[in-house]
This record gives sequence, structure tokens and C-alpha cells, in this order.
Amino acid sequence: MKKYFTLLMFSFLLTSIQAQSVFGVWKTIDDEENVEKSHVEIYEENGKLYGKVIKLLEGATATHCTPCEGDLQGKPITGLTILYDMEKDGDGYTNGEILDPGTGKTYSCNLELDGPDKLYVRGYLGFSWLGRTQYWYRVK
Repeated sequence: MKKYFTLLMFSFLLTSIQAQSVFGVWKTIDDEENVEKSHVEIYEENGKLYGKVIKLLEGATATHCTPCEGDLQGKPITGLTILYDMEKDGDGYTNGEILDPGTGKTYSCNLELDGPDKLYVRGYLGFSWLGRTQYWYRVK
């Protein structure tokens, strides 16, 4: 019985820790059209945070990054890394960039949890107040 209780508490602790992390799969909601667009997996690589589109949802109007330039032009959005080089900064992540595959433009980006299952995503040019905010929701 004691082993069962210990195992149960350990499982609860691991679940709590994961819920407080930005890592995992998030559902993106377009802030202008208010539609669900994709699932993005956020992961760490070489000490930096990245996010890759792993699934397009019904609200996605484009399947390829047609307006993108260079190597990304015409690439499928599914599998595309749209968040990159994010660095841990206190409770959030900064100093990285986010790609908008709908416009092909890249913006500076800040991320921060707004509760265990809600992610504040701010893309901007130059100054944080010159940008757009989206909220992404954890996929369970």
C-alpha cells in the first residue's frame, strides 16, 4: 500500500511539473479571424526553444508557405519550424523569432505561460508594443 501511494504521488508530481512547462503540443488560435489553425509542438534543442507545426486544423487556409522567401518558399506548413532560437528569460522566453506562414514574415517573439494550459505569444517588429498577441492552448 505504501509503495502504491508513493507511486501515485510521484505520478501526480510529474504531471504537475509538465503542466507548468511550455514544452508540449499547443493549439494555435488566429487572433484576427478567431479560428483554430494548427497544432505546434514546442521543444528544446541545444538549450533553445523551438516550435514546429505538426498538424493543420480546419481553420487553416493555406497548406504551403507560398509567401515565404528563400529555402522556405513553397514548403509545406506541416513540419515547418515557426518558432526558433527562443531563450529562457525568467518565467518566459525571449530573443527568438516567430514565422507567420500566412504572410511569410518573421517577427521577434516573447512567450510566457498564462496558466498551466494557456500560452501568451507576442510577435512584434522592433518594439513589443508594435505587434500582435495570440493565445495558444495546450492540447491534452
